[in-house]
Amino acid sequence: MAHQRLKRSEWESPPKCMIMPSKVSCLYLLTVVCWASALWYLSITRPTSSYVGSISVPIRKTVKPPKNITFNNIRTRPLNPHAFEFVINEPKKCESVTPFLVILISTMHKEFDARQAIRETWGDESGFTDVQILTLFLLGMNTDPVLNQMVEQESQIFHDIIVEDFVDSYHNLTLKTLMGMRWVATHCPKAQYVLKTDSDIFVNMDNLIYKLLKPTTKPKRRYFTGYVINGGPIRDMRSKWYMPRDAYPDSKYPPFCSGTGYVFSADIAELIFKTSLHTRLLHLEDVYVGLCLRKLGIHPYQNSGFNHWKMAYSLCRYRRVITVHQISPEEMHRVWNDMSSRKHLKC
Repeated sequence: MAHQRLKRSEWESPPKCMIMPSKVSCLYLLTVVCWASALWYLSITRPTSSYVGSISVPIRKTVKPPKNITFNNIRTRPLNPHAFEFVINEPKKCESVTPFLVILISTMHKEFDARQAIRETWGDESGFTDVQILTLFLLGMNTDPVLNQMVEQESQIFHDIIVEDFVDSYHNLTLKTLMGMRWVATHCPKAQYVLKTDSDIFVNMDNLIYKLLKPTTKPKRRYFTGYVINGGPIRDMRSKWYMPRDAYPDSKYPPFCSGTGYVFSADIAELIFKTSLHTRLLHLEDVYVGLCLRKLGIHPYQNSGFNHWKMAYSLCRYRRVITVHQISPEEMHRVWNDMSSRKHLKC
């Protein structure tokens, strides 16, 4: 019986080795507990990637940029730096006057007769006694050095030509217009209005100045008007206005004014020029100006007086418009003389 009771007690009570674990088992258990505690502590003190809303993260102090910011930083480097130099310039043309209207005329080297016709007709700077106008002809550099020399001599006589050192070509018309914008912004920022046009355009200055711009009224700001075109790129490579898809992939252009003639308040000259530095160049000058206007949030106003086609002459018809396209130097003299001598006639 005693032997049986002993075995029963042994069966009811575990062996000492089970009551008192070995040192190895104790160390293992302690290690597990320590790791569990450490993981629990980290889980409540470090934010996880899925929940950071209630965690207070210390804010890193930002370093202030230097005051003199240059275009060395890749984020501010211009896309089109317009890194051209004036070869011929008239920087003092606005020093003693504040013009009501600056006229920028895109022209080519061989068009001396057209420039002279404009000087003697609608572009005559002394043609108005109550408002000051300035006339400037815009050119690049010709590949023929003789033509460059002739333009230099013409400039010394009339002091109304500005030239930068880009190649003068149809595909660089945009650069030519931007040069004019740059000149106004740099050398004539107090002007009130600017007319950009071409050398084969007749301009009815009375309509432009007195009916449209109205010198007696408060000068407009962020103002742009002309013959507004709403169109899209022409993909036909045979077209003069062909636009490759890789240069302009969109199917619509922003509203733009025909490059044959448009008017804007002088404050826009600087805005467009600065915007162009960060806008990919397009060879269609009027479309490109429209792109810059869209970036600036400026919508051009429609004015049907800016006629961008050739129109047969009649006194009453020409009195109603502001611009007429495709006018030869001979026609320009004839139209101007007829309109000037028959101002007393009513239509």
